[in-house]
Amino acid sequence: MKNNWSDSASLILITLWIGALWTTGAMAYLLFATLQDAQLAGQLAGKFFNQVSYLGLFSGFFLLVQRLLRFGTLALKQSYFWAVLVMLLLVLAGHFGIQPILAQLKSDALPSDVMQSVFADRFATWHGVASIAYVVQCLLGLVVVLKK
Repeated sequence: MKNNWSDSASLILITLWIGALWTTGAMAYLLFATLQDAQLAGQLAGKFFNQVSYLGLFSGFFLLVQRLLRFGTLALKQSYFWAVLVMLLLVLAGHFGIQPILAQLKSDALPSDVMQSVFADRFATWHGVASIAYVVQCLLGLVVVLKK
């Protein structure tokens, strides 16, 4: 098959998205391991995760549309397509579902740190859900890279 601009763009977006997922996860770990102020580490990591979400939303939509246009309904039989779709659904759930819940819990806890408030258990639970979703995205990203 002939290589065209959309194939090149998909390679670039896969590289950026999957690379950003893995890099941001490592940076978040380093922030919490290095900074004494866990609240500051969380704020910085949150900003990184937010940017990766925007990148994931754009990349996921582009990669799915590009694959459908290139292969038609045969795309629905490819693990690449389903890995990207699940990754996109996890980004949507995290960005528009889980993150607003975490932000509301932080807001409800003010002026205290959420982990020093009555909301600590709920925050920890939702943060755990977000973390699992993120790890699944990272692992599915490997599938996308290998299947491209």
